[in-house]
Amino acid sequence: MKCNEIREQLPDLAAGLVAGEPEVNEHLRSCAECARNFAEFQKTMALLDEWQALEPSPYFDTRLQARLREEMAERPKPTFGWLRRPALAAGLAAVVAVGAVVFRVEEPKAHKVNQIAAVTSAEPGTAVGDLQALDTNQDVYADSDLMDDLQPQQDESANP
Repeated sequence: MKCNEIREQLPDLAAGLVAGEPEVNEHLRSCAECARNFAEFQKTMALLDEWQALEPSPYFDTRLQARLREEMAERPKPTFGWLRRPALAAGLAAVVAVGAVVFRVEEPKAHKVNQIAAVTSAEPGTAVGDLQALDTNQDVYADSDLMDDLQPQQDESANP
């Protein structure tokens, strides 16, 4: 095995999570650097096994809660703090009302335009009817610019 492969397995081997394969053991006997790294990992794992987490004092939570209450009591309260929520609610209601009015005002105009167009529509095949068809299908006719760009290429291929 290569040293890079062994280095990846060293933490698990030192912790005893993985049993050493014969190839790994053979490499550790033959490679001094990998054997030294393995010994350092074993020392580190031994220290970690001895380490014990400190327990907080039994009244830590009680003292922390008391300190937080004191800090909150010392904090200056906003003068008009009670007014904040009603003001935000009134502002939101005003925005919704204005939006509803604008929507209601714009909708009938569009409806009237459609009614006028329906009343004044001319018979197909007449000049006015053809112009109205051009107006309603303007997106389709806007794409005709692409066809104009293709026109010269077709003319060049037709004239050898």
